[in-house]
Amino acid sequence: MHSVGLVLHPQRNSAEAVEAVLGWAGKRGISVYGIANEIVRLNCAALPVSDRELGQRADLIVSLGGDGTMLRAMRLADGQQTTVLGVNLGKLGFLAEVDVPDLPDALTAIDSQEFTIEPRLAIDATFGGQTVTAFNDVAVVRVPGHPSAVVSVNVSGQPFVSYAADAVIVATPTGSTAYSFSAGGPIVQPAVEALLVTPAAPHSAYNRGFVLSVDETVELDMLPTSGRLAVEVDGMVEGYTEPGEQVTMRARPHAASVIRLGRTTFYQRARRKLRLTDSAEIPLSPADGGPLQLNNPLTHGDSEGAAQLNTGN
Repeated sequence: MHSVGLVLHPQRNSAEAVEAVLGWAGKRGISVYGIANEIVRLNCAALPVSDRELGQRADLIVSLGGDGTMLRAMRLADGQQTTVLGVNLGKLGFLAEVDVPDLPDALTAIDSQEFTIEPRLAIDATFGGQTVTAFNDVAVVRVPGHPSAVVSVNVSGQPFVSYAADAVIVATPTGSTAYSFSAGGPIVQPAVEALLVTPAAPHSAYNRGFVLSVDETVELDMLPTSGRLAVEVDGMVEGYTEPGEQVTMRARPHAASVIRLGRTTFYQRARRKLRLTDSAEIPLSPADGGPLQLNNPLTHGDSEGAAQLNTGN
């Protein structure tokens, strides 16, 4: 490893984590880059670069924050030969791999090639003459005060189903635990290559979501009775669409590479963050008619972050 890039949470205190990276890198002659308008508030020794230059120069991008910061780091790494490490600053996230005290050991393991890569799929969405990229989801969402989203979903040019709903969400497996999950969609392991289509608060006869192959194109046609809809990309409004217009989406596998050190599994993180529990009717054993006593990590001191979906940390 010759260089490390830093992506900072816009509000949380990242000074301790930044100093940990700088101290580790300084002993090894490794350059540390930071986005100029982010590191200026820390007055640190990282070399200031632009967003684009960070992805081009860094062998490793270190995200210091939560899942929202990690999604931004993944967008900076998109199309570059670099990997992304998520460092948790205060809240439990799906994408973060280590906490600040473990950061030097994690960097040493990465420098020694003692890690695995978890590829992440992206969605490229085209509407209104622009193309945007999401790692969580693209959603067409009812604008308050306007009629519902009335949307026809076409798969590779063929009409499949129409929804009347508050929103229609097209999510990656990464985004299956975000907006799609809150709308009733399934949890999908990140290594699965698929797209999820989920209606939010549907008021149509068919109210189920479905899963598509990454080889298929998804087209959302805004029907004449639809209201004006916001197009949200990873939770941020990127524009609006009107009745008669279309949003076209294509999956792009292996758009980013997330580092895993094998300390937790996706299922452990999902169970902990989403407060997944077993039915109280399941006994401890066939001979024990009492309810199952859950060993839920959230009952042992982790009181924050459980309800935070991975869209904005």
